[in-house]
Amino acid sequence: MASARRLKLGHILVVLAASGLALLAWTQVWVNVIVGQSGSAVHSLEVSGSTAAPGVTALALAGLALAGALSIAGPVIRVVLGLLQVLLGFSVCLSAILAVTDPAAASAGAVTDATGISGADSVVDAVASAAVTPWPFIALLAGVVMGGAGVGVLVTSRRWPGPTSRYQAVRFEAAESAEATDADGPDAADVSAPERDAVDDWDGLSRGEDPTTPQ
Repeated sequence: MASARRLKLGHILVVLAASGLALLAWTQVWVNVIVGQSGSAVHSLEVSGSTAAPGVTALALAGLALAGALSIAGPVIRVVLGLLQVLLGFSVCLSAILAVTDPAAASAGAVTDATGISGADSVVDAVASAAVTPWPFIALLAGVVMGGAGVGVLVTSRRWPGPTSRYQAVRFEAAESAEATDADGPDAADVSAPERDAVDDWDGLSRGEDPTTPQ
């Protein structure tokens, strides 16, 4: 049982770590771009992951949320979450690969904001050089780990322990109270005094009655 708990905890920690790494990479500089056209000033731009791969942040946050869901999910939901984790990892990898293979296109938003040049072809023509930093490769690694963790969840989730008792607690106090009332018989309900509210007390005061007097 202890090994099953460690297996579950290990997968959840890996999902958290990989998702956090992807989120960290997204905040860093992915591409250093030099933009220049004949007759115009040369611009040196640092393009962050938020511009080069804007979808990575949502994917990483989804991975963090998924790790929390794994901690309380049952066997069937774990399979669904494992498939979703594989998809998240694949999407992060795809975003990083697109930025690495075509850094000029990934920098288009930053180039447009800095120079006013629009259009994919015009932006690519304006980019004199685009140097990729290590951060998109780190995001790619994070995506691979995220996908691998999803596969691990699919393979091992049946051996995981179930949710703890605090997530399965069911309270029966109200039902037990109702059963006790039924056991006392219908006369027990008739003997109890009717409930009074503020409106009744106010009407009684208007008639000169003492609201503290038992009915």
